[in-house]
Amino acid sequence: MRARLVPVVVVALLAACGGGSPSPESVVRAWSNALNSGDDAAAAALFAPRAEVNQGRAYVLDTEEKAIAFNRAIPCSGEIVELETKGDTVTATFRLGHRETKPCDEPGAAASARIRVREGKIVLWEQLPSEGGGSGETI
Repeated sequence: MRARLVPVVVVALLAACGGGSPSPESVVRAWSNALNSGDDAAAAALFAPRAEVNQGRAYVLDTEEKAIAFNRAIPCSGEIVELETKGDTVTATFRLGHRETKPCDEPGAAASARIRVREGKIVLWEQLPSEGGGSGETI
């Protein structure tokens, strides 16, 4: 239980250190760490109310339950291999792996998402097309 609190605590500490919101990169890293540790609630807590998600079709996470369900439904873990930041938007590339709760269809494949962060919360999470021609497995 204590390990699952680490990503949220790290983001909270980062916010307190500079007197402002955590950087977009630190929020993306905290989200990835929470997802990889199987803590879907902590991953969901990093999404702003009414965050937009786009995986070929756009929808809004208008409740905490939907944010948790979105994170729970992601079939793969994702080790961050590259982050590119422009303003409040981070393009993150992940190396996919199995989650504790389910197997990944394409372990070792790369997947990318564009993640916009405002005031320490994810407001947009958009899966980018797969460059490798794979199935486009979700992170």
